[in-house]
Amino acid sequence: MKRRVSIGLAVVLLLAVVAVIVWGNDSGPDLKTVRGVIGSEKQAFFTDQRVVDAFARHGLKVEVDTAGSRQIATTVDLGKYAFAFPSSSPAAQKIQRDRKVTTVYTPFQSPMAIASFEPIIALLKANGVVHKGAGDYDVLDIAKYLDLAKTGTRWDQLPGNTAYPARKNVLVTTTDPRESNSAAMYLSIVSFVANGNTVVSTPDQEAKVLPAVAKLFLDQGYTQNSTEGPFEDYLSAGMGKTPLALIYESQFVDRVVRGDGSIRPDMRMIYTAPTVYSKHTLVPLSGDGDQVGRLLATDPELGKLAATFGFRTTSPQLFADVAAQAHAPADLVDAVEPPSFETLERLLDAVGKQY
Repeated sequence: MKRRVSIGLAVVLLLAVVAVIVWGNDSGPDLKTVRGVIGSEKQAFFTDQRVVDAFARHGLKVEVDTAGSRQIATTVDLGKYAFAFPSSSPAAQKIQRDRKVTTVYTPFQSPMAIASFEPIIALLKANGVVHKGAGDYDVLDIAKYLDLAKTGTRWDQLPGNTAYPARKNVLVTTTDPRESNSAAMYLSIVSFVANGNTVVSTPDQEAKVLPAVAKLFLDQGYTQNSTEGPFEDYLSAGMGKTPLALIYESQFVDRVVRGDGSIRPDMRMIYTAPTVYSKHTLVPLSGDGDQVGRLLATDPELGKLAATFGFRTTSPQLFADVAAQAHAPADLVDAVEPPSFETLERLLDAVGKQY
């Protein structure tokens, strides 16, 4: 009798295991794995569970590796990826040419901005370096900023400065131009102004602007290789260490939307005048990569999620819905294009050789 009971229990257990396996296999469609290489500032978006679930509803499991935009365009082995997703259009254009790709997607973008503090903004306004933009936002006048940097003006030399009398140069804290896309975007901005408000496009123009733009990086001393570094310093160490930090607008908006308390009442985001949009451009390297690009550009759910991470999407209203919390303008009029990839690379290499 005991033997029969044992056999019966074993059969029941076996049937239960089989049922679990069958049920698990039937619980959802098999997901197709698609691998891509992306700029690191998009990693949080791709690994967010809501984004993972949204791709899964289209039968995809998207896996990503991260690299700098310059590295994606020059040294990363793209043969093992279905798509490349750098953070700048010049890098994407090079990949597109090299791989002979006809279609690309720009599902979202982010202008470059400056993270600062109310006392710093007030001080720079009083000295004519910060003023109102075309809308209800403030801008750092790059031409006037370059004048200060050229003469090596220190904070404690600014007239009427009682808020931040630091004995260091008035400089925007950036990342390393040898490694970081945000530094390349900054170089695009300052080289445009130093070149008489014209995009640098010839070797003569490169030589003309190089001394002024190189000084902006070299005078900083040590710089980090990702915008997360100076932005985290800005959030944690405050005004004393980082009075002006170059960031992507999306970083500031993302923190405001999170509501985690990291953006304090005296913290402000302003823009550079002019600014450059960091255009996150996906280059499909296979049919599966093309599907990822199309979904990011057209799927309403993914677009809405991208906006919550602070990205400006192909649907302006999606960003507008979250931007109001961070007092980010719906549109920025004073925006310019970066130089070509080749020109930008030569400038970056020339600056790098001076370190």
